Amino acid sequence: MTACQRYRVSGRVQGVGFRFAACAEAQRLGITGWVRNLPNGDVEALACGDADQLLVFGQWLHRGPRSARVTDVVTMDAPAEVHEEFIVR
Repeated sequence: MTACQRYRVSGRVQGVGFRFAACAEAQRLGITGWVRNLPNGDVEALACGDADQLLVFGQWLHRGPRSARVTDVVTMDAPAEVHEEFIVR
């Protein structure tokens, strides 16, 4: 069963390749959705997949790529959406 979750990631997450690394991780896991920068310096993502995929992706978001410094990740359930792939917006 496919579910979707929305994430808001705070910390040093812009200008460090976070979106592209998140996209690569989501694609590796078979997740669909998107990731984008927000004007306040956070990164937002919408990920759709099964519960195990979303759990692993959420754990990755708490670490991020090596150059990032994640201080907080807020996770919210989101309405199911259909996406063909995971993209950087």
